[in-house]
Amino acid sequence: MARHALIAGGSIGGLFAAAALQKAGWTVDVFERTEVELAGRGAGIVTHDTLIDALRHVGADLTDLGVQVAERTAFDKAGGVVTVLPHPQIVTSWDRMHRILRRLIPDDRHHLGRAVTGYAQDADGVVAQFSDGSTVRGDLLVGADGFRSAIRAQMLPDVQPTYAGYVVWRALAQERDLPADVAARVFPTFAFFAPSGTQIIGYPIAGRDNDLSLGNRRYNFVWYAPADADALRDMLTDAAGHQHAISIPPPLVRDDVLDAMQANARRILPPDFTAILDVSERPFFTPIYDHHSPVMHDGRVVLLGDAACVARPHVGMGVTKAAEDALALAVHADDPAAYSAIRVPASERAYLRARKLGSWIFQDDPANADGAHNARLRDIMRLTAVTED
Repeated sequence: MARHALIAGGSIGGLFAAAALQKAGWTVDVFERTEVELAGRGAGIVTHDTLIDALRHVGADLTDLGVQVAERTAFDKAGGVVTVLPHPQIVTSWDRMHRILRRLIPDDRHHLGRAVTGYAQDADGVVAQFSDGSTVRGDLLVGADGFRSAIRAQMLPDVQPTYAGYVVWRALAQERDLPADVAARVFPTFAFFAPSGTQIIGYPIAGRDNDLSLGNRRYNFVWYAPADADALRDMLTDAAGHQHAISIPPPLVRDDVLDAMQANARRILPPDFTAILDVSERPFFTPIYDHHSPVMHDGRVVLLGDAACVARPHVGMGVTKAAEDALALAVHADDPAAYSAIRVPASERAYLRARKLGSWIFQDDPANADGAHNARLRDIMRLTAVTED
C-alpha cells in the first residue's frame, strides 16, 4: 500500500511538496485552511534555473511561465540611468505559479476549509489534528503552513518571526495605464533605485489570467521603507482602532497611512516611480520578518518552505527554497532527519544572505542621497533575487 503524506497548507510550498511526493509514489492529501482556492494574488515572483528545473521535475506545464527581462537597470533620483547589468531572467506571478502546481493535484486530494492546528505521533504513524476537532492519520505530516505555522509552533515554540525594522510597500500597475515615456524607460527592465535608507525594485509580470500580450501586462512595484516599532503599531491599526498583531489585510490599511506613504514617495522617489504609483491599484504593505528553524523535523513531522525559514524577500528565494525543500523531502521522506540535515544549512544560507542585503539598504551614506553613489550598487544588483552568492 502506498505511503500516505498529509500536507498542512495549500499554498505554493504545500503544492510543491504534494507534487514531489506524489511523483515519488506517495499518496498525498493537501489541507488548506481557507474556504476558497488561493487564486488572484498578483505578487511578482522572480524565477531561477533551480526553480524551473524543480517545476520540470514535478511535471508542471511551463508554457508562458512569465515575462523575460534581459537586464537590470539602476536609476537615480532624477530618473537618470546609473548603470546597467545584463541579467536574463523570467519574472512571473504568484497566481501563475500556484495555478500550474494546483493542476498537478487531484481535486479529491485537495481539501479546502481544513485548518491543521497540531499533531500527535505513535508507533503507527502521525495524526494531524484539525480546528474542527477531527483527525486524519498518515505516515508523514508536512508543515507547509506558512511563517505563522501551527506545526512549527508545536515543534519549535521558541522560534518566532522577528521584525526587521522596515516594511515593503507593494503595488501593481497595468501596463496600458502607464505614461508612454515611463513605460519606455522602466517597464522592460528589472529596475533599482538604491539611495541610502530605502530601496525600490520593480519589474514587469503577466497581466490577469497570465496575459502576456503587449499592453496587458502589469508592473510590480516593490519599495522597502523604514518603520520603527511605534510606527509599525500605528500602521497595523485599522480605522476601527483594532491593532493587528503581525500584518494587516490590505483593504484595512487606513487612508491616512496610504496618504503618508504617497507623500514620502513624492519626496524620495524618482518621478517615474511616483508616476507608477499614481496609476497603480491600491498599494499595501507587509512588515519584514525573518526566522530560521535550527531543525526541520520531529519524528514523522517535517517543516517546509516559510514554515521552516523565512528569508527576507531581497533574495527572491521564497518559492525556490520551498521547491528545493520539496525535492529533498521526496528523496528523504522515509528519513526526515536526513531531510533536515540537508535543508537546515541550505535555508540558513538564504536567511543570512537576505539579512546582509537588507542591512545594505540602511547603511548611512550622506553622499548617496540620490541613489547615484551607492558603493554597493553593483553587488545589490548582482545578488538581489538570485540563488548564488
